[in-house]
Amino acid sequence: MAQTEKKAGLLRRTSSSKKPLKEKVLLMYEDIFTEDPTKSNPRFWDELFLMKVNLEHLEGKLEALDGDEVVKIRDNINSLFHHCVQALAEEHQIKVVNALQTLCALFRGVHQKNKSATGFDIINMLMGFDKAELRMKELMESLDSLLCGDGSESLKSLCLKLLLCLLLTSTYNISQNTILEYVMINSIFEAILQILSDVSSRARHGYDAVVLLALLVNYRKYESVNPYIVKLSIVDDEPTLDGMGRVIHHALAEYNRQYKEKEEENQGGFFSTLTSMVGSMFIADADEKLSVQTNEAILLALYEAVHLNRNFITVLAQSHPEIDIATAPAVPIPASPTTPLGTTPPSLDMMNNPELPLDPNLQTSNLLITFLKYSSIVMQDTKDEHRLNSARLFLIILTCIAEDQYADAFLHDDNMNFRVNLHRMPMRHRKKAVDKSIPSRPLVCAVLDLMVEFIVTHMMKEFPMDLYVRCVQIIHKLICYQKKCRVRIHYTWRELWSALINLLKFLLSNETSLLSKHNIFQLALQVDHTLCEQHHPSCMLLRVSANAGPWKEPASKVTQALVNARAIINHFNPKIESYATVNHISQLSEDQVLEVVRTNYDTLTLKLQDGLDQFERYSEQPREAGFFKELVRSISLNVRKNVSLSTMSQDILLKEFSSIS
Repeated sequence: MAQTEKKAGLLRRTSSSKKPLKEKVLLMYEDIFTEDPTKSNPRFWDELFLMKVNLEHLEGKLEALDGDEVVKIRDNINSLFHHCVQALAEEHQIKVVNALQTLCALFRGVHQKNKSATGFDIINMLMGFDKAELRMKELMESLDSLLCGDGSESLKSLCLKLLLCLLLTSTYNISQNTILEYVMINSIFEAILQILSDVSSRARHGYDAVVLLALLVNYRKYESVNPYIVKLSIVDDEPTLDGMGRVIHHALAEYNRQYKEKEEENQGGFFSTLTSMVGSMFIADADEKLSVQTNEAILLALYEAVHLNRNFITVLAQSHPEIDIATAPAVPIPASPTTPLGTTPPSLDMMNNPELPLDPNLQTSNLLITFLKYSSIVMQDTKDEHRLNSARLFLIILTCIAEDQYADAFLHDDNMNFRVNLHRMPMRHRKKAVDKSIPSRPLVCAVLDLMVEFIVTHMMKEFPMDLYVRCVQIIHKLICYQKKCRVRIHYTWRELWSALINLLKFLLSNETSLLSKHNIFQLALQVDHTLCEQHHPSCMLLRVSANAGPWKEPASKVTQALVNARAIINHFNPKIESYATVNHISQLSEDQVLEVVRTNYDTLTLKLQDGLDQFERYSEQPREAGFFKELVRSISLNVRKNVSLSTMSQDILLKEFSSIS
């Protein structure tokens, strides 16, 4: 005969068949989804937040609701949300923990219930339109208080997870998430800055804080005034900016370290032995195993800091010892359920040491160096969409840096020299060898090296025109600075000119296929000053500019820019040939050619051209708006996958707060 247990007890209705026992919290969830739970138990809400949250079950219950059920129990869900917010002010820490996790489950569950739901639908379902402003104000004030207080670091971690869940509720386009309007009104910007400026908090929560800030900055940034953009642009507190830079630096450095480890593993394995036996034709295939997930979120944070805040430029240049992160003992920190390379914060000990003694024999580094190394890895393969986005974002960031006067001064400072070991793509016509005798040079040399490396390694069928244009523009801007400020650097210019000339040869030999997809004359115009050593491109330009078609005008512009190139060729070629004939030399050396040029330079006549040392400054809107919208959508999808509450180990949390309470 069936035996009935009390509703408030640990058991549900059972029978002689002894059905499995059900957790009390699950019974309480069922009450919420069927009736007013306080009718049978006036202390229902107090008891609920003492129960260990069953995240999976609660999210599943929300997902399973149909339209009629939502209408029927909306008041109960509103009440659950309200009591969660109230519990955040409780002194009993276990209640606060359970309330935070329940709120996360509510946001995630409602999103999964209807992924196409608008922000208005979710607001009404969770808190009701009439109470939404008050509820969100209370919620944001509580989160701000917890983040800025002296309480548990685990609570702060939960608060950030909740904010990320809230941010990524509704559609994949965060600008359509109406709930964020309340986050704009009730700003947590100062709380984020406090986390970044404090060494201890930054070590535990810096990564989540930086990603959260980057996403908040991109909420409706083109449609309305975003207070996070305004506030970020005027931050001038050095510890805060330095803290943000350190979080970004260590995230990129960890990626670089892990990539290096994988690279060394591959070099020492069977595949390496095989390739050494049969030649280098399999090198590219071997290194495809090193293709790892990029970290677009941290790059976006770096871009927003560089683009919006000129004070952040100084952070790029701050030097510190280059220490192998692997040598630091790892301390457990809240991590993602999956830990793709470069998306997990580095060890706490590294984040906890902002001031380290400088050893004169120790190689120094800075954020810019780490960024260049990271980019040299990511830019090796741009066939994958994520890596293509990262490469484009890298070049945009470098464009902003190249346009900044202070950054240019630092890049070209001959008293600030660094050894930058960039990663090079394995290619069949060259060996992949690590140069252990890299000279110490101004950082502009490393930037130019990276641009040359990209130009040389990406001349392929699926030609990344956009990346090439950006790459050459960066080179042009750096040279403009050198001319304007009369700066001379010791650099192997021959490699750069050779790369640009080979690029022009590639454009010429693939003219037909490229013209069907791209305006190659835009790129050719960027490098016209190198065409003085080329004869044939002029023929292509004259042919296209003489005929009607979509490329007539750009081809004509390049043709006009080649006036001096042709003048130089026509002036010096006869002189060089005469010198060779008189001296009975079949092939002149570089020094002999330079002697001919110096001797006959005074008789050379060139046409004065305006604007060669000028360039169009970078502007995000409107040209890049589409790119950033898609990028933020991609980042949101990835962050949503990695924000898992189960990784916060409920047992550890409850044990921690049980000992406190």
